[in-house]
Amino acid sequence: MKKKVWIMNHYATNMFFNRGGRHYWFAENLIKKGYEPTIFCANIRHNSEDFINVRDGKYSVETLSAIPFIFVKTVPYQKNGFDRIKNMVSFYKNLLPVAKDYAKKHGKPDVVFASSVHPLTLVAGLKIAKKFGVPCICEVRDLWPESIVAYDGLKRDSIIAKTLYMGEKWIYKRADSIVMTWEGGKDYIVDQGWQEQINLTKVKHISNGVVIDTFDKNSIENAIEDSDLDKKEYKNIVYAGSIRKVNNLGMLLDAAKIIQNKGKENIRFLIYGSGDESEMLIKRCKDESINNVVFKGRVEKKFVPSILKKAYINILHNSSTSLDKYGQSQNKFFEYLAAGKCIVQTYSTGYSVCEKYNCGISAPIQNAEEIANSIILACSDEKKNQIMAENARKAAYDFDFDKLTQKLIDVIENR
Repeated sequence: MKKKVWIMNHYATNMFFNRGGRHYWFAENLIKKGYEPTIFCANIRHNSEDFINVRDGKYSVETLSAIPFIFVKTVPYQKNGFDRIKNMVSFYKNLLPVAKDYAKKHGKPDVVFASSVHPLTLVAGLKIAKKFGVPCICEVRDLWPESIVAYDGLKRDSIIAKTLYMGEKWIYKRADSIVMTWEGGKDYIVDQGWQEQINLTKVKHISNGVVIDTFDKNSIENAIEDSDLDKKEYKNIVYAGSIRKVNNLGMLLDAAKIIQNKGKENIRFLIYGSGDESEMLIKRCKDESINNVVFKGRVEKKFVPSILKKAYINILHNSSTSLDKYGQSQNKFFEYLAAGKCIVQTYSTGYSVCEKYNCGISAPIQNAEEIANSIILACSDEKKNQIMAENARKAAYDFDFDKLTQKLIDVIENR
């Protein structure tokens, strides 16, 4: 008898449109291993005008790659703000009646796998699991409110933060298992002082990862034609991602300026992506004659594997925070590994993958001088660079979703 695994992720709507993503890949591999996954998500696609029309009742069903997607009717929204909060609440409120109705037609689940970003999905998952008398695995991919506090969005001692911390602890106490995407998840619970109330043995680590076969296929079928990337006289340092305040790309420009002033004319930054700071940063390069940075603009996601494979170094950069001590699990990092290129990380983390696999260099402190030094070091020894590039590719296989799904199965079967 196949075990029914109900996966609940508010924002898995993106995975339906993209035909990929963490829970899509979990579901694909669960099917191969004899399980019956179903994904519950919102009918509104995050950061997009796309949506799934719910004609009757509170949900609609679409099947993709043999995976049933249950689209729960939610309140529309466009940007971060009160409407987005209303959207979260509507998903939470509608999820239980949708689950009840779906169970009547297709049978109840054997396990509920509820995943944040926001904690209301975890609360709903716990309630649904209790209703059906089945275990609930709570997956935490973003620490609320700790990540908001770390980025100065909330004061730690504010009433809102204290309430969210209480809710977080409530979730962890009641979950049958807790999956965290950072290796230092247990450390976080200890740092909060909750280890006497939450059994640390139920805290498991399943990182984000990559589907290597798909990554390689995309790099061939969607090979990008880019004269800047193909110029062999340059050692191209590639950044691929958003260009917003939180990404702090101004610091990369500072590092590029230092490298330029040191006369390293063969080192150049190629920045792929878009965001509300793009124009300001482009203007700054012109005003300050920073000539070793090229802004390439936004590219379709399908071209990213090809871009990363053509880089000399792929650079992992965003604003460093107190959360770094718990490890790293950015989605793009695992694509960097699969690209098989040396990685420069502009900050240091606990449980460092770069250090463990010797596949890159981490700046000890996140400032422009240290970033520049790390890049120059990674460019100075061709042989060491190549060794780290090969190690990156080898490391990627430990984070392939086939292996990660087996870790999830171990959690499902051995709570």
